Amino acid sequence: MKTSTALAPLRRAAERIDRQTPAHRDRAVDGLRALALLAVPTGHWMLGGFTVDGQGGLHNASPLSAFGGLAPASWVLQMLGIFFLVGGYASALSFQRRRGSTGAWLKGRMVRLGRPVLGVTAVWALAAPVLYAAGVPEATLRTGATLVVQPLWFVGVYAVVTALTPYCVRAAHRFGGWAALPLIGSVAAVDFLRYGPYAEAVPSWLPVLNILPGWLFAYQLGVAWGGRRIGRRGAWLLLAGGGVLFTVLLAVFQYPASMVGVPGEVRTNSHPPSLLVLALAAAQSGAALLLRDRIAGLLARPALWAPVVAVNLCAMTILCWHQSAMLAAAVPASLAGGLAGLTTAPDSLGWIAARTAWLPVFAALLVGIARYARRFEGPPVAAGRAPAVRRAVAGLLAAGFAVFALGLA
Repeated sequence: MKTSTALAPLRRAAERIDRQTPAHRDRAVDGLRALALLAVPTGHWMLGGFTVDGQGGLHNASPLSAFGGLAPASWVLQMLGIFFLVGGYASALSFQRRRGSTGAWLKGRMVRLGRPVLGVTAVWALAAPVLYAAGVPEATLRTGATLVVQPLWFVGVYAVVTALTPYCVRAAHRFGGWAALPLIGSVAAVDFLRYGPYAEAVPSWLPVLNILPGWLFAYQLGVAWGGRRIGRRGAWLLLAGGGVLFTVLLAVFQYPASMVGVPGEVRTNSHPPSLLVLALAAAQSGAALLLRDRIAGLLARPALWAPVVAVNLCAMTILCWHQSAMLAAAVPASLAGGLAGLTTAPDSLGWIAARTAWLPVFAALLVGIARYARRFEGPPVAAGRAPAVRRAVAGLLAAGFAVFALGLA
């Protein structure tokens, strides 16, 4: 009885959110976006760890170095393909419904992407010297700067593919889902060159060519989905074809099993994306299309829909600040010595169990940070001299921190 009474305010809030949701809102797409968003911090929190040196400095480590059997977990947690899929879907619909020029539409999208990034980097630019003066080891600051900047590459790539939306819409209108085929062909060609018999003669910069087509692939599929150019037959083809290609690349061509980088490994699937990433994205996209109606049915329940709304409203905050939440726990712990699952080496099953227990702590810290960082996702303030000066100062701080962090890599 007491539990029911305590949950009553939450039920009322969920029902209010449900009533305020427009009837045309695609709940399945929002649900998929929320799932992909939550996979980012979960993956970084579970597949990343720390060690502490003799001076109390934090250094990055990964349980994948000791437990190669954890690689399949990265297949589930690597959901950027889903994120780009729903991003393309939403951008296609928004572009088609725009009220104004393409430039104005694109500017609005870039502002929504840029302000949270500017916020987190400017805050860290101010915090780093303060933390150093307070006695935080330089090694810890180096590790923290790397972790904060690390997820932000995604925003830059996403901005570029968003800018290509008009061209993606035209391609989807003409070729449907097949418009994504040249992109997967391009990645396959680069992979053949960098991993094939003439790999030693390939210039070191060649893999960079995979960045744009590698992430544009799922986005293009999403644009075609938004234009209703992919049906169930296409979805089954993506699911089956992606699954078969994924299996062949692992079993026959010996691609690394982990979807994220493993310290000490020469080959990586994620930076830049390999053909294995696209195979996984294809299979995930096919499954998403096939499960759309079931997901929408589940999210018709207010109790399930309300959390999805909350996550979508804080999308960029989650992306930009989840590493800061983990650091908020790890930095004080490193000053106190080793703490299981947090600052001890990720090389035992006990560490995995302990790190799992830390996840709610990281999530709570992220919620606390989001209460203040969420303002960076809000609409920009009115134009004027003072806001312009603040934006300029924030930009300089952010640029300085980015140069500092990238210089440490």
